[in-house]
Amino acid sequence: MTYRRWFVVGAVFAVIGALVAAFAIFYGNFSPRGYVEDRYTRAASRDIGAEAVAYTSPRSPSQVAKEVTDAWQPADQYVDGSGVYLRYDDDSVVILPIATGSLILLEQLRTAYPRYHSTVGNHWGWGRGNTVRGGGPGSGK
Repeated sequence: MTYRRWFVVGAVFAVIGALVAAFAIFYGNFSPRGYVEDRYTRAASRDIGAEAVAYTSPRSPSQVAKEVTDAWQPADQYVDGSGVYLRYDDDSVVILPIATGSLILLEQLRTAYPRYHSTVGNHWGWGRGNTVRGGGPGSGK
């Protein structure tokens, strides 16, 4: 009877493993970065140094932003005439208009903040995380 129980447990784990593998194959990477990498055209000539990796789309910035945010809800976003700025936990996705559609720039937050701060200012909600100290008198001292 113990062999039978172990056989059932092993079969259950095998089925779970197969489902996880199938999900990974059909849905690709599990991050906003992976979503962009899987769906848009790589444009290495438009990279900004080694930090901001470029992709392009024939769609407008608002259409690309809708696709990305429908798949991955950003922590914060800012939209103005210059483009769409999406902030995630570890990455930023910046979508800028170009003559042929959109330029999509992926960048880690540590380098994106200084690059885009003059545009997004406090709209991206920088500092809302664990770095925020309390607001009362003497707090954070």
